[in-house]
Amino acid sequence: MARPRTFDETAVLDAVAAQFRVHGFADTSTEQLCEAADVRRSSLYNAFTSKDELFVRALEHYAATMRGRQEVILTDASLTGAERLRKLVDAIVDEERAARSEGHAAGCMGVHTLMNPDLRARDERIARILDRDLHLRLGMLEGAIRAGRADGSIPEAPEAREGALLVNTLVSGIRVTARTGVPPEMPRRIVLDGLRSLLT
Repeated sequence: MARPRTFDETAVLDAVAAQFRVHGFADTSTEQLCEAADVRRSSLYNAFTSKDELFVRALEHYAATMRGRQEVILTDASLTGAERLRKLVDAIVDEERAARSEGHAAGCMGVHTLMNPDLRARDERIARILDRDLHLRLGMLEGAIRAGRADGSIPEAPEAREGALLVNTLVSGIRVTARTGVPPEMPRRIVLDGLRSLLT
């Protein structure tokens, strides 16, 4: 009979995802994961069996958590469609600013994993998680763009899907640029300039 778990699985996934998003899979050691999650190695692997399995579970949890935070912003009916997109950018910049004060970029587990094709190849679940997450996030962005068209804050062109892809690309750019050590205020200005083609 398996022994009952002595830790909060959600808290563990939050902790290990925070490590993976900053350091990536290869550069995150088991010791780092155990320390971050405040659990023993045996407890961690009794629950998740391997670092690979833990990564998959953490990626799924991270994607759902981040998507949920973005959904709150992108479906906020008290904001115009354009305000929702700007607020999304500001939320990501604020996260990068907070991480920079701690000496590192916030990172993005999704972006980091997408940029490492070996990770997608090693487990088909990783590709499925990333593909589903992209599909759902683009759908939320399209919804905000359609709302902006309805309230007059976003013009009719380009098409909602094209606009969603533009916003997603710009947001990913913030994450990548932050890893180079550039202060987040600079990519924010660049991203807002990029959004002008959509919002005006």
